[in-house]
Amino acid sequence: MKNMTLKEIAVACGGIYYGDEDCYYKEVSSVTIDSRKIEKDCLFVAIRGARVDGHMFIPQSIRDGALCALSEKRIEGASYPYIMVNSCVQALKDIAEHYRRSLHVKVVGISGSVGKTSTKEMIASVLGQKFKVLKTEGNFNNEIGLPLTVFKIREDHEVAVLEMGISDFGEMERLAKIARPDICVITNIGCAHLEQLKSREGILKAKTEMFLYMNPNGSIVLNGDDDMLSTVTPANRIDPIFFGLDPGCRYYAENIENLGLKGTTALFCTPDSEFTAHISIPGSHMVYNALAAIAVGRVLGMDDAGIKKGIEALVPLAGRSNLIETGHLTIIDDCYNANPASMKASLDVLSKADGRTVAILGDMFELGPKECEMHNEIGQYAAKAGIHMLVCIGDLAREIARGAASLETGMEIYHYDTKAEFLNSVDSVINENDTILIKASHGMEFPELVEALKTR
Repeated sequence: MKNMTLKEIAVACGGIYYGDEDCYYKEVSSVTIDSRKIEKDCLFVAIRGARVDGHMFIPQSIRDGALCALSEKRIEGASYPYIMVNSCVQALKDIAEHYRRSLHVKVVGISGSVGKTSTKEMIASVLGQKFKVLKTEGNFNNEIGLPLTVFKIREDHEVAVLEMGISDFGEMERLAKIARPDICVITNIGCAHLEQLKSREGILKAKTEMFLYMNPNGSIVLNGDDDMLSTVTPANRIDPIFFGLDPGCRYYAENIENLGLKGTTALFCTPDSEFTAHISIPGSHMVYNALAAIAVGRVLGMDDAGIKKGIEALVPLAGRSNLIETGHLTIIDDCYNANPASMKASLDVLSKADGRTVAILGDMFELGPKECEMHNEIGQYAAKAGIHMLVCIGDLAREIARGAASLETGMEIYHYDTKAEFLNSVDSVINENDTILIKASHGMEFPELVEALKTR
């Protein structure tokens, strides 16, 4: 990693170096917090977790090939280099900020209440038609994950597409200080993380902290159909680029054809052109993701042909509207996470399926004092959407069942306290050829249900 000698690392994080002077000027090859992923000459950062203290693994990491370790305590009698810091988590962020400043790469920062990951994937797919792109993998979008993603950027990367997730005020400012985005994308302002952010106004305030450390000559790309984002006037006087279905947006879509589980086709309009593209992942919300990607692609000088190719090349991720055909069932695996807006979008997708439709829904977390009301509303939404069967799992999901039952539509409704209870009775509930949506907050660990139904 260029510009990442132990000397520079120690200075960047305000640490004290212990070790041979010869090693002081050596560059690390990579940075990791996982002792199982040690590479030759890497920097091992010892993070104290809730269950495991990374300091336990420092000696083994050195034996496995690490050049140096970051430690919060003095290591008596150490025969290897280490840097002592007050906080390894803060040092990780400080070093990532230093490394980012040394890179000549365009950074696209993406946030929003719903659709961050799918928008990130769409933008990366589009930009990948012209540039060498690095993108956030998995859920590496927080104050530990983002630095680790930044450390994966190399000199040959031209663009980094970084997802930035938050749950409280101040977090986005700290993430932006590391990422220093050239292009800021915000998908929408919904009702996620209301426990800390309290209201949509609070969410807007927290998300737009991204602008504080962006390139002063950069671009801001916002959903113009979102009632909160459409009012944004950044203090840094960068005029936002709006996308949406409203023709008043700079980038908009029309002639949208919903093909159910086969995706969506739309005519995409730019300030000087238009083209038709097919999105293979189901859900009309994917049109917004494509529009965001078109706007970012245009900012970075791409033409319509390359953008269209990138839109049509997109493939789903596990847990993100991933369509699975088992031979007996059709499963919409959308269980990575959930909030009210994404629940409704997924139910819309399910409602377009042929045959009997089954929604297996679990608890949505971090919704604040109105969580029961919001779960109840999802049940009513499922009933109105015409879903044939509703399976609710978890304490809060009991309110989803109550909401659906309140409309008396004739929908079959089941509630189970646990996943195990549902799986014990699955053969009496699920029929051959059902189309099944599986969705809940990440903490419900619903991938277990996906795997169980795949082998049924």
